[in-house]
Amino acid sequence: MPELRITRLEDVGDQTAAIEVEAPTDFEAYPGQFVLVRATINGEEETGYYTISSPDVEERFEMTVAVDPDGTLGPWLVERALGETITVEGPFGDIQYVDDGVALVFAGGPGIGPAVGIAERARRLDHDVTIVYGGDQPPHGDRLDTLKERGATIVLSDDLEEAVDSIDPSAFEIYVFGFQQFVEEARDALSRAGIDLDTVEIESFGPE
Repeated sequence: MPELRITRLEDVGDQTAAIEVEAPTDFEAYPGQFVLVRATINGEEETGYYTISSPDVEERFEMTVAVDPDGTLGPWLVERALGETITVEGPFGDIQYVDDGVALVFAGGPGIGPAVGIAERARRLDHDVTIVYGGDQPPHGDRLDTLKERGATIVLSDDLEEAVDSIDPSAFEIYVFGFQQFVEEARDALSRAGIDLDTVEIESFGPE
């Protein structure tokens, strides 16, 4: 279980933080995958899964953390200091954006983390990318603004069916990241648009 040094800790939105750590030697992962963080807090072992939100993992990588004030691990993580180490295992997960062409990413809540990582990698490879965020105040707002300046399409909407109608989802590789209710709404919207859900990469973070 590698102990990784924290190199950046940033508040990126409402109850959402980005934590960057040094990558272990020979660590290979892609946006869309996730890691497990393990810590002993008040004598109890706590674990949490967090998706990778950086476009690559060369030297360092970032994870986006939802900070539930009633939770344990999230608040503990954001109280760490630069230079401290945390226990990180992984990567895990079959969902990953390597060089998969044009991408459409639906993101709810902390799902914006993997969305910006995928989008940044896609633009770096000169692929078109669209992010649909379920709401009007997404975390990682600065990165979304930069992505828009670099040619990405950013859609903020509480009506996913309307958002899907405004684009042609059949032209993209489609990803969905978020809590269960958001995932179900995205699935319903894509199904109504005639998309075969077996072709969609979906990662549910469970109930909110």
